[in-house]
Amino acid sequence: TYSLCPDALAAKLEDAERKGRLPKVVVPVHFAGQSCDMSRIHDLSARYGFRVIEDAAHALGGRYHDAPVGGCRHADITVFSFHPVKSITTGEGGAVLTGDPELYRRVCALRSHGIERDRKLWSSRDEGGWYYEQTDLGYNYRMTDIQAALGLSQLGKLDDFVMERRHLAARYDRLLTDLPLVPPIRHEPDDSARHLYPVRLHGGADARRRAYDALRRAGITAQVHYIPVHWQPYYQARGFRKGDFPVAESYYDGALSLPLYPGMEDRQQDMVIDALRSVVGFD
Repeated sequence: TYSLCPDALAAKLEDAERKGRLPKVVVPVHFAGQSCDMSRIHDLSARYGFRVIEDAAHALGGRYHDAPVGGCRHADITVFSFHPVKSITTGEGGAVLTGDPELYRRVCALRSHGIERDRKLWSSRDEGGWYYEQTDLGYNYRMTDIQAALGLSQLGKLDDFVMERRHLAARYDRLLTDLPLVPPIRHEPDDSARHLYPVRLHGGADARRRAYDALRRAGITAQVHYIPVHWQPYYQARGFRKGDFPVAESYYDGALSLPLYPGMEDRQQDMVIDALRSVVGFD
């Protein structure tokens, strides 16, 4: 799935426990719309005492164990993204979900300058209807009413959007079988939100570059998701080196995301496949 492996996480936690350096938080990322194995990660959190924050930016509309991603059955917090390319959008921004009342109260305060308006939680007396208390150093992360209305107008269509993405992904699966590439892992039933359709080309980075350039010349917007984070200068300056995360690097070598979006027509998808076949079909 290209996501967090519970077995690898368990090994890391066992080593961290021996060294006395257990994490306070683990953040599983539901890459491309497919949920991580959250039940096993939750079991590890109970054993080692860390909190779990699901990065579900790609997974709005996806499901795990026949329940919607975001229900926080196996996490303390789930975070969604409403960026323009996501399943639904508010232009920018996102949402935080939790089943913990204290975390909910704290997030609400932090999004609005750390201001607390619940009288029961004030340290001083109520001086009037204008009164509030700043209990923390917060931020201005409030979504505008117009953005919220845009998001709500699409929320009722979410299941349709996801079903369309799944249909397109299944069609790619069928029509790309003769090409030298590895398609995304598919579960039955398909519970992924199918935010992306990333393939791995057998020819590695060279084949990826040829395919990317050919698709761009044909007016087709392909993309690469993502450059390994530890390769970035910020992390290199903090001691990370190439080779530190070989699985992520192996995935990146040859990874290419093909266009996938609601409203995509069969003829448009055929154009993508034909352009890709013209480049990698002879490798």
